[in-house]
Amino acid sequence: MATTAVNLPIHEHPLYPSARCIIGECDGCHVNGYMYNGYFCNEPFCFIWFHKECAEAPAEISHSSHHQHPLLLTNDSIDGPCDLCGQKLLPPCYSCSTCEFKVDLTCAMKPSPPAIEHPLCHHHSLVFLKKREEKVSCELCKDSIAGPSYSCLECDVYFHVNCIQLSKEVNHPCHSAHPLKLIPFESLTDDAETTCLLCGKKPAENMLYHCSVCNFTSCLGCTKNPPLLVIEHIKTHKHPLILFPRRIPCICDICGKKCEFAVYVCPQCDFVTARGCIDLARVININRHDHRIYLTHHLGTGYSKCGVCHENVNQYKGAYSCSVCPHYAVHSTCAVRTDVWDGVELEGTTEITEDNSPFKVVGDNLICHFSHEEHPLRFQKDDVFIHDEHKRCAACIHPLGFGSIYCCETCPFILHEKCANLPMKKRLVFGTRPYTLMKETTQLTDCTLCGIFSDGFAYSSRWLDVDVHCGSLNEPLVHDGHIHPLNFDKMEGHFCDGCKKNIDDYMLRCKACDFDLCLYCATLPKKIWHRNDGHPLTLCCEEKEEASDKYWCDICEKELDPMCIRRFLTSRARTKLLVWGKSQVWGGS
Repeated sequence: MATTAVNLPIHEHPLYPSARCIIGECDGCHVNGYMYNGYFCNEPFCFIWFHKECAEAPAEISHSSHHQHPLLLTNDSIDGPCDLCGQKLLPPCYSCSTCEFKVDLTCAMKPSPPAIEHPLCHHHSLVFLKKREEKVSCELCKDSIAGPSYSCLECDVYFHVNCIQLSKEVNHPCHSAHPLKLIPFESLTDDAETTCLLCGKKPAENMLYHCSVCNFTSCLGCTKNPPLLVIEHIKTHKHPLILFPRRIPCICDICGKKCEFAVYVCPQCDFVTARGCIDLARVININRHDHRIYLTHHLGTGYSKCGVCHENVNQYKGAYSCSVCPHYAVHSTCAVRTDVWDGVELEGTTEITEDNSPFKVVGDNLICHFSHEEHPLRFQKDDVFIHDEHKRCAACIHPLGFGSIYCCETCPFILHEKCANLPMKKRLVFGTRPYTLMKETTQLTDCTLCGIFSDGFAYSSRWLDVDVHCGSLNEPLVHDGHIHPLNFDKMEGHFCDGCKKNIDDYMLRCKACDFDLCLYCATLPKKIWHRNDGHPLTLCCEEKEEASDKYWCDICEKELDPMCIRRFLTSRARTKLLVWGKSQVWGGS
């Protein structure tokens, strides 16, 4: 990373200045919104951003409301509210080491005056009030006031602290041709622009700023904190980038996606970028891929789908690509999503290759596995193994029955061959932290994703435990139950096309066909042994559109709707239908 880190008293780790525009909460003042030219922490899993002025807050200040002693910046949690605004005090904040006076970062850096004699928003003077339990509405934006406010004692009206700086008419730097007037949202004409032309969002407030001559609209947030008119960032583009504050449908040259609001352009090069794509990280790790991916401004041929959203990528535009896998690419905006990227920029750092193998070879057909270091495990092919319904794999807890195994000749410890080869560390779509393979425990734990209890191996990351069945799923998943590959998605209100149960978390789905599969059904073994049948049962996936025969489960003896049968088990001798979850199996594969 070419940018030099700086040590600032507001945070324990070095911070890096950035030209990137992000939407989020500043970890200094805890205000949500757009941040321009801020600072960020590049330590793993810190993912902290600050406004520039918040990050550069001094370690010690003299405050007009507390002349007796200096106030010191602290990251410790302090009980009680801010002594000036009454809001809950969140670190970092300023406090007096001699007495108990304490203020939050906003009140320390930009204290609100106790009274305003000639406010822009009202014709009487206003007085400052601390946060109160009584709920009132702001006279200007009409939204409720949850924190401190200003009030007119004569008119009994209230204003947000941020709204008092807004007048009923403003000269906006992004629209210098005419003043913008503050008007209610509902007063806009049918053909007026109802979307903020600077952030591309419908104003969340009841009021907005509008130019009726040019049909230019700005929300209150973009009026208080307008975007930069010119951005100079050599890594993004060699020339200064100029804001174009109009609705202009175009394709971003950095991410290859459509954008139409507040784009930055270089007229000299015919270069266009969305403001969120300026100063993107050059080298990153994501939870959808095993290798580092690199930002390029021209993807080139040989790529088809984004590895995250699975939509088309544009070969003529920028994206992230993998130097190891020749056809893997990700949209720039998809790659830096907070549920995909761990927030760490890797440019300039050496990639460390770790030994990810769970075992060491100690002899012919002998391994020493991390989960059973006391004895070696011997490899046995499936054609020499005798099925035993009482023996189970220590990793997946499925009974043995198909496929080769590793077994201990001293004690009854057995692993399927595929379970013995599970990597020690793995990146999964269920979080941005790497998952570590943990061996079996004496206690039953439930998988965070499918809810199945098990005492077998699990992939663990912080507070999440994922059993090896869900942890072994990769996308795209080729499943016999559907003609198209399935990809991970996280949505609510969907039903599994296999078991018909509601899905409220991760699923595997085909967007084109609206086909959804829960993780439990996606990890069902292809073959099992059942104690009521002498032949192996095979998982089949068929569509019975014109079935006339009746189908019965051989276990619970309930009738099945033939129009709904998509998954059933067949043996070599005859068809055997089983209801999922009610069958006792001998072995699975």
